[in-house]
Amino acid sequence: MSRVAWIVAVSLVLILYLSGLSGMGLVGPDEPRYASIGREMARSGDWVTPRLWGEAWFEKPALLYWMTAAAFRLGLGEELAPRIPVALLSVAFLAFFFFIIREKFGQSAASYGTAALATSAGWLGYSHVAVFDLPLAATFGAAMLLSLNWIESGDARRLPAASALLGAAVLSKGLAPLVLTLPLLWCGRRRIRDLTTARVVGAFLVVAAPWYVACWWNNGTPFVMKFFVEHHLGRFVSTALQHAQPFWFYAWVLPGAIFPWTPAATGLFRRSFYGDSKRRFLLGWVLWCFVFFSLSTNKLPSYVLPSIPAAAALIGVALAEQRNARWTLAFVAAGLAVVGPLSGVLPQALAGGISRAAIPPFDWRWLWPLPAAAAIWVLEDRGFRFMALAALTFVLAGGILFLKARAIPAIDAAYSARPLWEEIERSGGARDVCVAELHRGWRYGLNYYSVAPLPDCSAAPLRREIRQAAGGVPYLALAPGGK
Repeated sequence: MSRVAWIVAVSLVLILYLSGLSGMGLVGPDEPRYASIGREMARSGDWVTPRLWGEAWFEKPALLYWMTAAAFRLGLGEELAPRIPVALLSVAFLAFFFFIIREKFGQSAASYGTAALATSAGWLGYSHVAVFDLPLAATFGAAMLLSLNWIESGDARRLPAASALLGAAVLSKGLAPLVLTLPLLWCGRRRIRDLTTARVVGAFLVVAAPWYVACWWNNGTPFVMKFFVEHHLGRFVSTALQHAQPFWFYAWVLPGAIFPWTPAATGLFRRSFYGDSKRRFLLGWVLWCFVFFSLSTNKLPSYVLPSIPAAAALIGVALAEQRNARWTLAFVAAGLAVVGPLSGVLPQALAGGISRAAIPPFDWRWLWPLPAAAAIWVLEDRGFRFMALAALTFVLAGGILFLKARAIPAIDAAYSARPLWEEIERSGGARDVCVAELHRGWRYGLNYYSVAPLPDCSAAPLRREIRQAAGGVPYLALAPGGK
C-alpha cells in the first residue's frame, strides 16, 4: 500500500470508530451498570473489588472496569470514558489483524479481510458500546492469530505473547476463552507440550492470576459462588438469567454479524478451500465458537463476536483467490440498501423489541447503493481490483456514517436515560424525584447519570415520579396530589 492509501485507510477507520461516541447516552441495562462500576473504581481507588453503588458486584472480571476507570481518571466525559477505550482497542486490533493476515496470507487477503472486519455489523456495532464482548473478542482473537506460526510450522516463539493475550481475555470475560481455544489445542495436538512450558504458562498466569487471587482474597466464598457458579455454570445451564434462546439462535445471528459481507461467505463452502492447516484452524475457530455458544442455555447476539475475526480472515482469503469477484463485491455494496429502513427500525427495535418496530414507508433514496454496486461490478470485471475494493470501502463507510447520523439521535431519544436525566436537571434536579415501576435498563441508566441511585416511590414517595408507559420511554410526572 502506498503512503497515501495508508493515510486514507487510517483516517477512514478513525472516523468510523471514533465519531458519534458521545452522540447518545449509555444504553440498555449493561452499559450504564459497567460504566458505574468503572467510575466507582476511579473514585475509590479500589481496583480489585468491582462495586455497583456500594455493593460488591461479581458478574464479570476487571479488564473493562480498569479501562473505564483509567479514562475517568483522565477526565473524559460520562459517555467517552466508558466507550473510547473500547473503540481504541478495536482500532488497535484492526491494525494488528491486518499485519498478521498480510504476513500469513498476503496483502490482498489482508486488505479484503480487514475491510470486512472493520465494516461488519457485529464488530463495528460492539466497538461503540462499553460492554465486555469487544475486549474479549480482541484479546482472544489476538492470542489465536499469534498462534498461527505454531499451527503452521511448530514455531513457538510467539506462544508466550499469545498466552499473555489469552490471560487478558480471561480478564475480559472469565473462563470462556479457555474453552474457546479447543481448535488451537486440536490443530496443535502433536506439539501440545509446547503449551506447557514455563514461558507459556507463566505468561498466562502473570496476566490473568493476580486479579482473581486478589479478588478471592478480599471477598472469599461470595466471589467464588457468584462469579464461577452463578455467572459461569449458571449462565450455561440455567434459564434464571432470562436470556434463554433456542439452539439455532446463532444460525441467523452469525450471518447478521458479518453483514454486509454475508454474500462473501459463500466462497467458504468449498472443501478444496481448506487445503492448509491455517485455514482449517480458522474454520475450526468459527465453528467451535458457534457450537459452544449454541449449546449454552443463555444466548445473546454479542456472544458470537469472538468468531468474527476468523470469519473475516477466511472471507479475505477467499476474495483474494477469486479470479473475478464482481458479483460478490456488488452484492456486498447492494446490501446497503437496507441502511435506509434500518435507520428507522433500529431505534424502535432496541427500545421495544423487533416485533414492535415498524418499517418506514418506502423511499426511493434507499436504492442509492445499487448504482454504486454496478460501478464496483464494472471496476472488478475490468481488472481494476484495488479500485473496486477502494470504491466498496468508501460506499460502506458512507452507508455507516449515514446510519450513525440518522440512528444515533433516535436511539438516544428512545433507548437512553440521558434525555430524561437532562430534563430532570433542567427542572430543578433530583431532590424531589422518585422512581415508580421501571424497566431495569432505564433504572440503571438513570442511576448512572444521577450517580447516587434514585429512591423507589414505594419506599420514599416524593413530589415528582418517573413513570413508564407500557413498553415505552419513561417520563417525569407529578405524583398524585403533587403541586
